[in-house]
Amino acid sequence: MNEEKLKNIELQIEEIKRELLTIGEMRPGSLTRQRRKGCATGEYYQLSYTHRMKSKTEYVRKEFAPVVREQVVSFRRFRKLTQLWVKLAILHAQLKMQHDKLALE
Repeated sequence: MNEEKLKNIELQIEEIKRELLTIGEMRPGSLTRQRRKGCATGEYYQLSYTHRMKSKTEYVRKEFAPVVREQVVSFRRFRKLTQLWVKLAILHAQLKMQHDKLALE
């Protein structure tokens, strides 16, 4: 039973690796639309993120917002996939130790 579970986890990890290869440009953070008070044409976008324990804010021109939004979505997908990979790797290691322990007995 453990061998079957191990094989299933390995297949899931391989699928995650394939999906990671399809991710293009990415950047962390969240993109929000902002407006300057009292100015009808004062719309702009703001990208906020934390990198290396430092908060960053970048201003993004309206015409670049769709590209940045796609990059943010790609980063979220990257994070989700890598977190799942780590979860599966931990489970795989635990099951492998159990399997090896039984083999020694």
